[in-house]
Amino acid sequence: MTSPSLAPLPSIGYSARPDAARARLDGATLLVSTPSNIRWLTSFGGSLGWVVIAPRRCVLVTDGRYAERAAADLAIAGLDDVVDLAVATSRPAIRQLVIDAAGTGPVRAEAADLTHATWLDLGGQLDLHPDDGTITGLRRVKDDGELARMARAADIADAALAAVAPMLADRPSEADVRDELEHRMRRLGADGPSYDTIVASGPQNAARPHHETGRRTIVEGDTVIVDVGALVDGYHSDMTRTFVVGDATSEQQHIYDLVLAAQLAGLDVVAPGAVGKEIDAACRDLFAAAGYGDWYIHGTGHGVGLDIHEDPFSSTVSTDELVVGDVVTVEPGLYRGGFGGVRIEDLVVVTAAGGRRLTHLSKDTPCLPSPRTT
Repeated sequence: MTSPSLAPLPSIGYSARPDAARARLDGATLLVSTPSNIRWLTSFGGSLGWVVIAPRRCVLVTDGRYAERAAADLAIAGLDDVVDLAVATSRPAIRQLVIDAAGTGPVRAEAADLTHATWLDLGGQLDLHPDDGTITGLRRVKDDGELARMARAADIADAALAAVAPMLADRPSEADVRDELEHRMRRLGADGPSYDTIVASGPQNAARPHHETGRRTIVEGDTVIVDVGALVDGYHSDMTRTFVVGDATSEQQHIYDLVLAAQLAGLDVVAPGAVGKEIDAACRDLFAAAGYGDWYIHGTGHGVGLDIHEDPFSSTVSTDELVVGDVVTVEPGLYRGGFGGVRIEDLVVVTAAGGRRLTHLSKDTPCLPSPRTT
């Protein structure tokens, strides 16, 4: 696999975002505290910030450590004439800047992000009400700049895993594989991994969908689940491939073929208007019919963007309906202690014509690696 292109990425459409939020607020002010929502609105990714979207003004509040960075981020995003920057050097002063910017009218705030103590504190000064997901709803539909960053992140993870997979036959530890993947992703242009890379091997570790990568030595006969993604300019990718070290047993081959069939069935359902539980059922029903329903112990997918897990979700109860511009995973898996596990995951953009995969590393059975002969 060739190295991903490092050509300049298209710009992200930040300038229209404050007005897009206002259109949903009915004259209320919105207090934004969730870091990924702040980044979506302003491109600012520092560790301390607030955004206040008032009817006639938008303000980014941060502290002195980030003054120059915030100003530069706003300028690069084309927001320096749209978003005011307010900076203070103490938390009480920052709090007062937020209160002053919010004013005296009704204020919506992100209750799922704020602590109870912060809510009570601000509520003593502001007419505070919980927000119903104004920014997270807008974030679902990715523009061309966002999709380009996610596609590059996916290409980087593809290339890194293609290069690293052969080392599974050399008796590395799980941590060795993780470290090599993350090193290669950075060398290929990623800012880092999307999340803690999962390398889960053998009859016990591979049976745990979110195994914490450890020092176990990978040996012949293992199933090895590798869940890997890259981070590019704040945007994530997400992919899982499963390998068998050596020749697959008849059971390993059967389970792999079943998971692949389920994953392809789920991918076929991805389209505008598809409901999360329909995507889940396309995978889950196939497993149940084959007698493996109790081996499937998680949902089938989730949205990806500035967060690695965001709306929409695919599960047995999800009523989320896909729209053009969503980016979602389809990741069924089967797990059982004593056997190990198999999971296959792709990242998919919802288009008017259906789903378009961003992850392209081969997943057909012949790609399961065998020990090297030289």
